[in-house]
Amino acid sequence: MSGEGTEPQAIRKLKPGKLVIASHNAGKVREIGALLEGYGLEVISAASLDLPEPEETGTTFVMNAELKARAAADLSGLPALADDSGLCVDALGGDPGIFSARWGGPDKDFGHAMRLVEDKLGETPDAPRDAHFICALALAWPDGHVEWFEGRVDGTLVWPPRGLKGHGYDPVFQPVGLTTTFGEMDEPAKNEISHRGDAFRQMVAAVF
Repeated sequence: MSGEGTEPQAIRKLKPGKLVIASHNAGKVREIGALLEGYGLEVISAASLDLPEPEETGTTFVMNAELKARAAADLSGLPALADDSGLCVDALGGDPGIFSARWGGPDKDFGHAMRLVEDKLGETPDAPRDAHFICALALAWPDGHVEWFEGRVDGTLVWPPRGLKGHGYDPVFQPVGLTTTFGEMDEPAKNEISHRGDAFRQMVAAVF
């Protein structure tokens, strides 16, 4: 919020050109690239530039997204977009949350991560299966300027996993009002309702 008597700071616009996606997750980079089609951007992954993955030391999705975006923008000299997203399970107190990828172990094995979530739910008889995904986006420029956006989608956890599409926890997440999991949905249909799609619509409306 700006102080009394001052104008709110305008959101910085993103000009056409190169944009680094600060991720080494090929599925995530592909999904983000599809969401950014048609805006005159040349999407480059952090992996293709051999940029290191910074340690995610933040305590929120927004903090971790900003950390990754700032590091990629600083090292590449280009605008950089980072996504920090995860699954929050109500009965597990919001876990795995910001540690969603880390629940897959050093190899980021999401088959293992999904099984771990299911096992922990099974420790409490009749535990509710409500969950939601959060996606925080941070768009950083080499001069240190950052814009943030956050999206959410609510749903229910299913078991066993269903579908081979998507990535991460998609095969066990069934959005509210649907009978299919994200893992069973084609990418365009998923983007219409997903947490990432929500955050991107906010970003597109603001910076283009």
